[in-house]
Amino acid sequence: MRNLDLAADHVRRAEARLRALDVLFEAESWADVVRESQEVVELALKGLLRAIGVEPPRIHDVADVLEAERDRLPEGLRPELPRLAAASRALRRDRELAFYGAEDLTPSDFYRKADAAEAREAARLVVRLVRPHVARAG
Repeated sequence: MRNLDLAADHVRRAEARLRALDVLFEAESWADVVRESQEVVELALKGLLRAIGVEPPRIHDVADVLEAERDRLPEGLRPELPRLAAASRALRRDRELAFYGAEDLTPSDFYRKADAAEAREAARLVVRLVRPHVARAG
């Protein structure tokens, strides 16, 4: 059974976080833009999975699930699958590092404006591609 309200809620919350990305970007908090972009992508893609009747796993990168469920995706979205999966994978790699750092890496020193701009653009792309398909689900 699909919970279309939950799917739409995921996408709505992803859209709200897109606005937060702009605030973080203006504050030049590059690591936070990267981390929050990952969460935007995760929420939007999990909303898409719910909309097509797939229970999203409790993992941060759902690229493999999207690829496995390719035939269940709306036809118009299938050509975009490589871009959606790439965004999920790329941002997942930075999730913990951008937030916590490491003994030899301070996030605020490591991430640059270009990293933040790329992450924010990936988040915007995913939400833009997913939104109309979740709204039409059901």
